[in-house]
Amino acid sequence: MKKFLLSSIIVIVGITFIGRLSYLQIFSFSPDQVLEDPAIKAIYDYPERGYIYDRNGELLVGNQPAYDVMVIPREVKPLDTLEFCKLLGIEKEKFIKTLNRARVYSPRLPSVLVHQLSKEDYARLQEKMRHYEGFYIQKRSLRYYDTNSAANVLGYISEVNERDIAKNPYYVQGELTGRTGVEKVYEDILRGRKGVQYIQKDRFNRDIGPYKDGALDTLPEQGIEINITIDKALQEYGERLMHGKWGGIVAIEPSSGEILAMISGPTYDPSLLVGRQRSANYSKLHYDSISKPTFDRSISFEKSPGSPFKAINALIALQEGAITPSTKFTCYHGFFIGRSKKGCHCGGGVRNLNSGIYKSCNAYFVGAYKKIFEQFPSNSQAMDVWEKHVRSFGLGSYLGSDLYTGRPGSVPSTELYNKWYGEGDNRWSATTTYSNAIGQGEVNVTPLQLANMTAAIANRGFFYTPHILKKIDGKEISIPDFVEPKQTTIDKHHFEPVIQGMADVYDKGTAKWIQIPDIEIAGKTGTVENFMKIDSVKTQLTDNSVFVAFAPVDKPKIALAVYIQNGYYGARYAGHIASLLIEKYLKGEITRKDLEKRMLEKTLEHEYAKPYSGEEFKINEYVW
Repeated sequence: MKKFLLSSIIVIVGITFIGRLSYLQIFSFSPDQVLEDPAIKAIYDYPERGYIYDRNGELLVGNQPAYDVMVIPREVKPLDTLEFCKLLGIEKEKFIKTLNRARVYSPRLPSVLVHQLSKEDYARLQEKMRHYEGFYIQKRSLRYYDTNSAANVLGYISEVNERDIAKNPYYVQGELTGRTGVEKVYEDILRGRKGVQYIQKDRFNRDIGPYKDGALDTLPEQGIEINITIDKALQEYGERLMHGKWGGIVAIEPSSGEILAMISGPTYDPSLLVGRQRSANYSKLHYDSISKPTFDRSISFEKSPGSPFKAINALIALQEGAITPSTKFTCYHGFFIGRSKKGCHCGGGVRNLNSGIYKSCNAYFVGAYKKIFEQFPSNSQAMDVWEKHVRSFGLGSYLGSDLYTGRPGSVPSTELYNKWYGEGDNRWSATTTYSNAIGQGEVNVTPLQLANMTAAIANRGFFYTPHILKKIDGKEISIPDFVEPKQTTIDKHHFEPVIQGMADVYDKGTAKWIQIPDIEIAGKTGTVENFMKIDSVKTQLTDNSVFVAFAPVDKPKIALAVYIQNGYYGARYAGHIASLLIEKYLKGEITRKDLEKRMLEKTLEHEYAKPYSGEEFKINEYVW
């Protein structure tokens, strides 16, 4: 009986072990386990990234072949290091450092030794590499740009780092990932999926053929192509107009929220961040602390909106019953805050809403701002309502777009002023915060937010979330947050008198000299005071030039904001550039060749060369 029991236990234990091993082999086996076997090596086959096209199907980003020299540290045999380095065109010190780093990462997994050989270098090295065990050449694709524009939109790709690998186990050392812009936001779509081939090795470390006859091997899946909302021709033209100028431009299609152009100046050619010189070029661009070409001024440049913000105050005053279109205020070539007189350039006289807008009268809008506060029993209640209306236009937020980065801007609140001046209704008031009335107060916006605000006015009270993605694999996207309109807190009928005033800006106001033949435009100029701390002293520099507009007035197809640093008054640079962009988009050509020539040739480099150090500029950039 005991003998039978012992035999039964041995049989049961044996069956259990066999069953468990079978389960591990058949049911719970994963490719990751293969890589733990030192007798198996993986060879990756990298797909091409998905192409990027503009809204009209014009190619923006494609691919070009490149070749990396790979190393598997444990397979490296003694070699003539100097000869090998000469063959690869690298220094011996760099070779040793890279090899040691690869050994630390993994002695049995491949790492990149030399990045991105040219086709000529590959042809020269291909036959000679067989003499150097542990090294081989792997083909991959690099980005090819069919434009020298939109670097801030498209972004760039670079090699993954340890943080990327820890965050996403899909990547291994030496692979590339989207680092900024569209390349980063839509990395999962664009990168495709790499294929892999598992090779069995014998006890002498020689390849003996596919592991399991290739049953676990996979083919690469090419990245999916996408269309973005940018209009290639408009983007390129806008960047030409911004030559020698600093600032940001954003153009939006009001009926969809699609971003037509997103221009940052100064910028750079995206092809500079491709190839073996990528790292050196990036360092040069990134550490340019004066012009900051890698700083995206279209979505990260926060400044006072200036006079375009007067349209928002007009709408709030109408909504709250503080004014009607016929309400009048007198401008004494300025207005008084206590005994202090603040200037105005409208020429003085009695102003109603229409003339207040098209002549950009500071006195009118300070009067309207005060009237808003008079509608409420306390200043804090008035500020709360005012803030709610302003935020309903998307100001003071990231807007929920699919852009990689950006800044939220700022909208002042009761909490802010209580913190500054103390709580209590007599501690601060409309008079204390009057600069908000003319866009010079605590409100800060980005060009993207200004353009979105303008689109909301063009739509008579609503906007769509600004976004950059249009199609995936040729199919229109339908993301709920992008197709559902966001309503402002202003009733539709209040927009008409404000829009009429903005149309009169072109007909008889501050932009009457820059009309476009056969196109009706509504716009608003802005001249923003420009301060900077130099040696701890607040110093006034040349004003910033701002312009917002949409066209045509009745059925708008484009809304845009142009913000030019040190660009003098609103119509001088920003207004002219805006009108050229509108004509380019709506007509496809420019009829005002003299104006175009001036804007293409004129620069503001003399303004940016004024005496202040790069370090001071860097520290104080956000307090202008």
